[in-house]
Parts: sequence; C-alpha cells; structure tokens
Amino acid sequence: MAVDLFGAMRGVFSTSLLFCCLLLLLGSSISHPLCIDSRAPFTLNSPLKFCPYNGSSCCNSTEDSQVEKQFQVMNVSNPGCASLLKSILCARCDQFSAELFIVSSTPRPVPLLCNSTASAKSSKSIQIVKDFCSEVWDTCQNVPISNSPFVPSLQVQTGAQGKRIFTKLTELWKSKTDFCNAFGGVSDEESVCFDGEPVTLNSTETPSPPYGLCLEKMGNGSYLNMVAHPDGSNRVFFSNQMGKIWLATLPDEGSGGTLVLDESNPFVDLTDQVHFETTIGMLGMAFHPQFAQNGRFFASFNCDKVKWAECTGRCSCNSDVNCDPSKLVSDNGAQPCQYQSVIAEYSANDTASDSSLAKSAKPSEVRRIFTMGLPFRSQHGGQILFGPTDGYLYFMMGDGGGGSGDPYNFAQNKKSLLGKIMRLDIDNIPSAAEIDKLSLWGNYSTPKDNPVDEDKELQPEIWALGLRNPWRCSFDSERPSYFVCADTGQDLYEEVDVITKGGNYGWRLYEGPYPFIPKESPGGNTSLKSINPIFPIMGYNHSEINKKEGSAAITGGYFYRSMTDPCTYGRYLYADLYAGAMWAGIENPENSGNFSTSKIPFSCAHDSPIQCDSVSGSSLPALGYIYSFGEDNNKDIYILASSGVYRVVRPSRCSYTCSKENATATATPGSSSPKSQATRLSNNLHASLVLKFSSLLMLLLGFV
Repeated sequence: MAVDLFGAMRGVFSTSLLFCCLLLLLGSSISHPLCIDSRAPFTLNSPLKFCPYNGSSCCNSTEDSQVEKQFQVMNVSNPGCASLLKSILCARCDQFSAELFIVSSTPRPVPLLCNSTASAKSSKSIQIVKDFCSEVWDTCQNVPISNSPFVPSLQVQTGAQGKRIFTKLTELWKSKTDFCNAFGGVSDEESVCFDGEPVTLNSTETPSPPYGLCLEKMGNGSYLNMVAHPDGSNRVFFSNQMGKIWLATLPDEGSGGTLVLDESNPFVDLTDQVHFETTIGMLGMAFHPQFAQNGRFFASFNCDKVKWAECTGRCSCNSDVNCDPSKLVSDNGAQPCQYQSVIAEYSANDTASDSSLAKSAKPSEVRRIFTMGLPFRSQHGGQILFGPTDGYLYFMMGDGGGGSGDPYNFAQNKKSLLGKIMRLDIDNIPSAAEIDKLSLWGNYSTPKDNPVDEDKELQPEIWALGLRNPWRCSFDSERPSYFVCADTGQDLYEEVDVITKGGNYGWRLYEGPYPFIPKESPGGNTSLKSINPIFPIMGYNHSEINKKEGSAAITGGYFYRSMTDPCTYGRYLYADLYAGAMWAGIENPENSGNFSTSKIPFSCAHDSPIQCDSVSGSSLPALGYIYSFGEDNNKDIYILASSGVYRVVRPSRCSYTCSKENATATATPGSSSPKSQATRLSNNLHASLVLKFSSLLMLLLGFV
C-alpha cells in the first residue's frame, strides 16, 4: 500500500491516499571502508572470478578482469611468488583500498604491506598476524617479474620497443630492510595494512543501546524542514509544506528557554508559488555554504501549471524514457505533468547589508534551477542539501508514484530522473545554448565526476538510482563519506541506505532486501541479472510496528554527533512517520558497514520548557506524526513532529541512566568533546582545537 505522507499533517485526509563518496579524509581517527576513487564499496551479487573477494568490494567483474590481465603480463614462473603477487594486485578490490594504497596523502603502486618489524604505535584496528612484507621478499626476491610494481619511484624501466622488462627484487633493492621501508608499514589507529588476505576489522560485541532518548519540547509549531544557519550560530531555518520559511533562535540546552520564532513574520513567504495538498508542497530548502557572504538560498517545491503560468517544464514521461503522457492513467482528474517539481534560487542580499544578518528575503526568484513535470501526485522526494566536502547540490527524487510499484519502471530507467538522487553544480551556470544542447532541465551544470563518466547510459545529473521515495537524507558530520538516506517502502519494508556514487538501490526489483513483482508494468521490466543492487544497512518490516492509519513510512534522521547524550553518540536515529516509533542503529565493528538496530524508547524531560502532551493511558509523550529530523550547529538533534519541535537532551533529565554523562558534564576546560568543540566554534572561530577531528568539524561548519 502506498503511503500518504503529508496527509497526516492536517489530519483530515483519508488513510488510503498515496505516500509519496566523496572524499575520504585521510588522517581520520578510524579506518574507513572506501575505494581508491572515493567511491564507497558495494555489495557483490556473486564472488569475483579472479580476485578472492565476496560481499563488499571495490571491483566489479570488469575491473576484476583488468587485474587478471595485469597479473598475466607479469609472467611470474614461481607459483609461491605468483600467489603473493596476485593477492597484492587484487588488494585494489578490497573495501579498504583507499587506505591501503594512499598513505600520508601519497598514492602507492602497491598496498601498504604489513611489516611487524616496524615500530607500531598501535594495532587497534587490525591485528597483524604475520610479517607479510618479509614473506614477499623471501619468496620473490630472485624471481623475474615483468613490469614489476616494486620498481623504486625514481627509477624507470626502459627497453627496446615492445620488449618486456624482467626484474628481480634483488636488482631493485639492496636488502629486505630497504624493500620493507619502501613498501611496508603497520596498522594503527589511523590506517590499515595488507597481509595477503582481505582486510577484516576485529569484531567486538555490539554496544548495548541507550536506555532511551530524553526530549524537551521547544515549540508548538509543525514544520517539515530544519536547516542550521550557515554562519555557525545558534540560529536555524524552519519551513512548512505550504511554502513559508522562518528564521529562529535556539536556546541553550537545559536553559529552560523555548524556540524564538515569530510565526507571523516569516523569513520568506513562497505560498503564491507553491501548490500545497496532501503529498505536494514545499518539500525542501538549502542555504548555500557561503550564504553569509553571498545570500543565496534555494527552495524545492511543487507547483501547478494550471494555476501558475511560470510553472512550466518538460514532462518526466516522454519519448526518451519510452513513456507516452497521453496514456498515463488520470490521477484524481489531473492532467499528465500538471504538477511540476521545482528548485528555485532566491537571495537575501536585498534586505540587509550583510547577508548573515538578514532577517528576511524577497520571494522573487533569482533563477529557476530545475523544473520537471511529474506523472502522478505522490512520491516526489524533494529534499535538497549541499554536500559538505564537494559543495554540490544533491536533489532527492522519488519514482513519481502511480500506486502500483513504479509501473513505468522509472527508478531503473537510466534516462529518467525519477527514482534518483541527482548531483548538480549550481555555482557554474552554463549558457542557454549549452543547456539546450545538453538537454538539461534548468540552470545548472553537472559535475565532471558524476557517474555518467563511467556509465554513459546514465543521465548526467544522476548520482544514484533505484529509489522509491527517499525521505530525508543526511551526511554524517564526522564521516562525510557516509551519505545516508531513508527510502520509503511499498507494502512490506522501510529501508535505510548508504548512498554511493553510481549505486543502484534495487527498486522496483527489490523492496528493501525482498524481491518485488509489480502488479502491472506498461513501462517494461529490468532484468535482475543486469543490476548489482546495494541492499539496506538498516530498516524494518511493516509487521514490526503498530501502524496508525493502516500505513507505514520511514523518516530518515542523522548520526548523533553531540555529546549532550554521550550514550547515543555515533548512532543513527530514524523513525516511522505514522507509528511514532524511533530506532537507533549502531555500526559494529565501527566503519565495517555492518549495522544493528533497536527500537528506542523516549520520554519528555521533567523540566521541559513546554509541557509534553502524553499518549492516552501512558506517560509517553504524544509526538503525533514524525515528519523530519533536524541538526543544529552544535550537532544536537531535533524531531519535527505534528505536535511540535523537540530536542534530544541529557538522559538524566528523564531519569535515564548514562554512565558517560557525568564524565562529560564534569570535563575540565582543557578537554574537548565534540559538543564543546562545536560550541566554541560557533562563538570563537580562532579557538585552539585539540581533538584529532577538530579540523573536520571546522570544515563541516563552514569555517575553513
């Protein structure tokens, strides 16, 4: 059953309505699964034929064949040495290949070979079980190798044209010590090394979940979006589905203050442009990372071309995707593509001499970034946000609806932008002629490293595909390579995915981990064998929750990175819109890609500044429908619900036990928790930061 996400906001609609990479930061404190080209590893359908990798890998079958050809060219006659060289070449397929091949920011021809004779600082991440570098030397030192990868960096192999160059390690290096100084190293808290086998993190017991989330109610308003002010202050923007954006000030946690927001005085009012009904309205907003300097901000909304002359764009159902608009089934009497999905740019420069001080903006568009006609009324996604490391605008788009499992198969169609996550460059606007030549949908350019550079069948805007209706995505502020989206299910399963460059998340061939067979498919089908689906890291079956309105719909959240609740730190929080239930997911071992989840109880703080209404017959707070989550510049997490705005606060305020809370609260002035750093960052831009990830936090908050 499709879910009507926004009908719950007004509480008057029928329950049968429809619901609608990156760079690895070298020198981080813990090893990250990441490929050499900054992609996240993906799940293999079947083991590679040449390299010994199954499950998570950085190579597909084509890349596996390329490694095999490179190995064959080496023409190694000694079986023992050949086996070692094969494993070394295949390390490019390891899920940790970025760290194996890039050490101290320097690319390497071979992975860092484990060398137990080196002075290890720590083997915390990986336990070194053998001196692999010495094993390579002892086995291969006198074996001729063609086009050897062990040639010193300043030495060039030369020979007659077309003639293979065979060398031995003893001809290239004076001793084993010199060889292992060049190619060997150890695992420590910052890196991993290669010991001839796929890298495996030490397994540890899954941390027990926190006793519960303690919430304080900050305001009574109902909002769909929350975005922290790019200036790093304690201000945030809220917006609603009707098209209004407000600038608000947040009180300090535990101060007893409430949200400072004047409902009668919005920052900008776009209701004349936005068409609002059930699953349609203003679904996203984003403020340029340099908003404090340039005043640029963006709104993502739906419009009605019948009611607004400027609501015009190409229909997403067209000949390019084998779809005939005239044959679309009427959607509640609407014309095909009557409703459009729009991203528009606005400016706060005209209302203040300094954009960071602007308290209002004019509702006139500066530029129309994107416009596309929608085949049906539901499943439009609509969120927009800027990537923290690349500065590009990410746009989440659902499959367009239709009520019977993406009948036109838009999500798998590489020429369609429906069921996709797009990545746009809005800082480099091409000319009108270039836009027309490239068949773009508006005023933007596409980053050169978008997946189309590897898969020419893809539209240039596409970053990832195979999604049904991504509802709330976020980048982990501590690990920007973790781009996580919740994707709403059809009848059975709600999922959470880690989004990677070119990743295919399976819809409509799969609903979460389960095969899905549509009731009808006028748009054709996609073969299971033709895709390499990436399955969810978390999620839940519809049978696991007590569903209100007979429906279920996931609401994506954030990795919790505040020390306000240290027992929740590092967990991914998400919820169900209708059930009013929340989950906390934890990755274990850390950075392994393996997640476990648990439903997490929540209570209202005894001293909440606004009293929380209780669920009838219990002491639980009545949140109503959970529309979205928000994150402020201190990394505190907020819940945007139909009953108001809530903030996650210290566990003790709800009498929850958290042994880490006292240690955090009594930390000395010289100690640096993530929260204390974030607080200092917003108040003192030149503060001396001492934690290893301080520079990352500064980058994410826009100060470096």
